[in-house]
Amino acid sequence: MSSTVAGSRSADEAEDVARRLLESSARLSFDPATEVDWDAPLDPAHHGLNPEWSTLYGTPLWERMSEEQRVLLTRHEVCSIMSTGIWFEMILQQMVLREQYAKDPSTAEFQFALTEIADECRHSIMFARACAKMGATAYTPPLTVRELGRIFKTVAVAEVAYASILVAEEVLDLMQRDAMRGENVLPLVRTTSHIHVVEESRHMRFARAEVRKRLDGAGRARVQASALSVAVVAYFIVTSMVNKDVYTAAGLDADEAVRAARGNEHHKAMMRSGAANLVAFLGEVGLLTRPAMALYRRINLI
Repeated sequence: MSSTVAGSRSADEAEDVARRLLESSARLSFDPATEVDWDAPLDPAHHGLNPEWSTLYGTPLWERMSEEQRVLLTRHEVCSIMSTGIWFEMILQQMVLREQYAKDPSTAEFQFALTEIADECRHSIMFARACAKMGATAYTPPLTVRELGRIFKTVAVAEVAYASILVAEEVLDLMQRDAMRGENVLPLVRTTSHIHVVEESRHMRFARAEVRKRLDGAGRARVQASALSVAVVAYFIVTSMVNKDVYTAAGLDADEAVRAARGNEHHKAMMRSGAANLVAFLGEVGLLTRPAMALYRRINLI
């Protein structure tokens, strides 16, 4: 089959996916302003995320912590994760909008891309309100990462943009699927996680279709470069998810806690298990090159 025919088929498949996602969005979307009970008090016994997903769970330091500290830590950890989500969602919106600039507005791809941007706006506001409700300060990535993000959102296009979106959403998704079912997790977090998981599942399907379309017929050099670019983005996202200040907020020595978290084999195994579908997809489309895999191992996605 010629590359032209293959590319046409890939584009048609991506358009069909976008059309079905638009229909799904019309049937099942949420307004966090009304779906979340923002006025409900926070039960002091409920965690911010399942304790098993805490960066310190299973370490000697965790065993020394009081239950009150554990609850407080998980709340600040989830707020740090949400804050990182807001940061990347703002990058995502700009990349998607730039990708769709001056394209045919009659296509399902164009219309779903704008639907996704609208979803992400609501998600960012939802996460911001949730963090404020839990009393957390803004946990932003380090200044260097923020400035690199400015460059990335300006230059990232095609499969690099959409695969990076997929990586960010998959990493959040694997934690939130557990949180939305956790009986010892705050109802606030369970509800916001449920909304995000449902709507992001459409975004991830769209991103996968776009990655396949953009890589159809791509040469080896381009695939190698794109694979490494996406892995670098994944590295900065994962390493920025939990700000070291969350440990201070829980009354811990931040340096000791960071060392414990870095050596936490339980958390590393949780990350690898949760990232299995993402890694399989990256391998399927050729974005799991040797240099990329080395970076994914450093952040425990492989």
